[in-house]
Amino acid sequence: MFPKDFLFGASMSGFQVEMGYAKGDTDANTDWFVWVREPENLINGVVSGHLPEYGVGYWYNFPTIHKLASDFGMNVLRTNIEWSRIFPNPTFDVKVGVERTESGIVSVRIDERALKQLDELASREAVEHYREIFSDMRKRGLKVFVNLIHFTLPVWLHDPIAVHRRQPTDKLGWASENSIIEFAKFAAYVVWKFDDLIDMYSTFNEPNVVSQMGYVMSVSGFPPGIFDTEKFFSSFVNQIVAHARAYDAMKKLTKKPIGLIYSVSVYESTNGDVELEESVTHFMNFFFLDALHSGAMFFQTREDLAGRLDFIGLNYYTRTVIQRSPQELSFGPVSMNWSIVPGYGYACQPAGFSKDARPVSDFGWETYPEGLLKLLRAFSERYALPIYVTENGVADARDWLRPYHLVAHMYAVEKAIEEGVNVKGYLHWSIVDNYEWAKGYHMRFGLAETNYQTKSYTPRPSMYIFREIVKDLSTEKFRNYLQSPYQIWKQDV
Repeated sequence: MFPKDFLFGASMSGFQVEMGYAKGDTDANTDWFVWVREPENLINGVVSGHLPEYGVGYWYNFPTIHKLASDFGMNVLRTNIEWSRIFPNPTFDVKVGVERTESGIVSVRIDERALKQLDELASREAVEHYREIFSDMRKRGLKVFVNLIHFTLPVWLHDPIAVHRRQPTDKLGWASENSIIEFAKFAAYVVWKFDDLIDMYSTFNEPNVVSQMGYVMSVSGFPPGIFDTEKFFSSFVNQIVAHARAYDAMKKLTKKPIGLIYSVSVYESTNGDVELEESVTHFMNFFFLDALHSGAMFFQTREDLAGRLDFIGLNYYTRTVIQRSPQELSFGPVSMNWSIVPGYGYACQPAGFSKDARPVSDFGWETYPEGLLKLLRAFSERYALPIYVTENGVADARDWLRPYHLVAHMYAVEKAIEEGVNVKGYLHWSIVDNYEWAKGYHMRFGLAETNYQTKSYTPRPSMYIFREIVKDLSTEKFRNYLQSPYQIWKQDV
């Protein structure tokens, strides 16, 4: 059984849902807006050619989506405040106290004077509109879970085309230490302006994905799309520090919980190579969070980073099957001595079956719900913090797999809770189909189907199953789905 105070809901991101309803809802000031229309990316097929300004239309049509959430039993929605909407122009001239040591930036002090100066620079229209959105959520009984960064950065902080072309620029995004200071300002301002309407915060969504896809997997379609191990490492560490400095600035202004959302996977080798599995799991799942939990980073303890998490959000979609590589790649103090095995996890042929005979989504992602239970146990044991499943879903335009996928993963959460794991919420990705980054509108993750012409949202059969589970506080009614017809749950874990 799920507890009565459990949070059931869905997650969204501003860039993926806000635009497309009417004039005035377009935000052209992000790196992603520039990136998805760059001719080189379009010609080489690294982006879909779809444009976000023809999307879901949440910016003005938010009451419809909020009503859909409440009608189907949800009591929380997660979205983000787009930094570029609040501050379409740079905030560099707002001076704050910055303390540096040999380790880097250890303090950013933002006083009332700085907050008032930021208020003068902020878009009054955007501030008031976000307040309308959050007020409407609360009016409908939905808790407001606000994330600050979901991939996008203002173009005045990140010029992805210049970085991609290796042209001289100081707009390096997270590869620049300067972004730490500007993010702390933004985070403090959000709390100062919206805290009366917000129930909980996260600083980042999937910072690891930003670094990996942007600076290692150069044909992933993520900006800036280069292979640069130095920038990978600097962007990774700078986001760790940015969370800590934002956390400190926010905690001076709020008592609400502040966490971080991380993309996680189960790492399994083809030949039971336990040493490889443990080393890859440590870096891919734990390194970032260890730094913010205990301060442990590269054989030292940084007290300015430790204890900066009130909860952990886990985004889980599938496993990753790995094998040793003959050649090691160096990423600063760490190295990569492994590669991904095709046919499992994220590396499958779309809409078929994996080599393990498990069903695969339209995106080519294998269904592996046992992995979620394994990860909930592991993160609970390692950190002893409240956990939220902040994303979990499947790209499935026909809704042929989603009912089984949904039940299996919610069962994993339910089972973890019954074992004593402190899971506080399950937020599905997503409530409606939306703009799936480089894949555009091709991937359909919604519990409800989005009609992009009419901006209407039709609940799929799986959404009714979600509502029944919420009503019963249990997956028991649907557990036969675990074995039929797709053998969704195979392992005794």
